[in-house]
Amino acid sequence: MNHVNRMTSRAMASAKKPGAAAFGGAAHDHGACIADALMAAETICRERGARLTKLRRRVLELIWSSHAPVGAYVLLRRLSQEHESAAPPTVYRALDFLLEQGLIHRIESLNAFVGCVEPSEAHAGQFLICRHCGAAAEMRDRRVNKAIGRTASDLGFTLEEATVELRGLCPACQASDDA
Repeated sequence: MNHVNRMTSRAMASAKKPGAAAFGGAAHDHGACIADALMAAETICRERGARLTKLRRRVLELIWSSHAPVGAYVLLRRLSQEHESAAPPTVYRALDFLLEQGLIHRIESLNAFVGCVEPSEAHAGQFLICRHCGAAAEMRDRRVNKAIGRTASDLGFTLEEATVELRGLCPACQASDDA
């Protein structure tokens, strides 16, 4: 059975159905979601001996500010409001670091980034992306990853990176379409 990963146990405890937090469900405490993501990032970086600088932390916080994927230039615009010296290389270096640490994912088709809901474990990204509001929920089904890996292997293909992007309507947009 497919499942949508929990953002954190605290952030999802009050959600009524899987994926509600990622799609902005009414019961979702997004403040706790952001705080938990930042705390996890600090722990992971400390354990790995990686430096989560103030700028890298702020870029991660801006990415987590919404469950909608965010592009590098949107991040740059937001950072420029706080730091006059913010420039594209600054943002791209921070994004590269966050990607290397597994703290974010890149959604290729949108050339945008989202926070990773399970940064402590390396994994391929699988995303449900709402075509109406743009929200993205990360799901993880190990069977999907195994099937992709098995098929690639059967074809003699060396898989280096895999991201699955599925488009549709989130629960909130479905409800507004029904109304």
